[in-house]
Amino acid sequence: MARRGPRWYFSFRSPYSWMAYRDLVDHHAAVAGAIEWLPFWEPDEPALDELERSNIKLPYVPMSKEKHLYILQDVRRLARARGLDMVWPVDPAPRWEVSHLAYLAAERLGAGPEFIAETYRARWELGENISDPGTMRKIGETLDLDPEVLAGAHEDPEIRELGLKALNSLHRDGVFGVPFFISGFDKYWGVDRLPDFVEQLAARAA
Repeated sequence: MARRGPRWYFSFRSPYSWMAYRDLVDHHAAVAGAIEWLPFWEPDEPALDELERSNIKLPYVPMSKEKHLYILQDVRRLARARGLDMVWPVDPAPRWEVSHLAYLAAERLGAGPEFIAETYRARWELGENISDPGTMRKIGETLDLDPEVLAGAHEDPEIRELGLKALNSLHRDGVFGVPFFISGFDKYWGVDRLPDFVEQLAARAA
């Protein structure tokens, strides 16, 4: 198996992943452009069934009320320290495959980074529902991509197959949360580990 380069796993759901994204593109643009970007999300039932047939189990753990309340406080603190204006979105019926499979569709169309920027902005700055295919359609119009391709990506068999490959990748990498950075055998979990990841990449390059 070919040796893989440095990479990070992101999720549109996670505020910590959003802040890591902003830190990457705002302060480490060269690193952001040189590493592989891989999505992380909680799959729907059909995808879980496919993964189970391949003996792949993903490490999802339900969040306690206490942890949720802590995250609300912690995220406000971290966003304020970064000078970021954020809106805490409401997810009445989350379907994370809608946005993350739309990302895979946008990436295939050559607009992955642009889609990530717009989707993070929609969720964490505008408070929009990214589980709504209509939001994906609007992002497609903004990016001058086929809006129906993005809106229907979660139902496209070819994109769903790409999604299974992405989920298998995070399984093989032992990813249990986001943001998650990998360089060689070294792994870094959490937005506060990004500087260590960047430093390690610089040391390897030297």
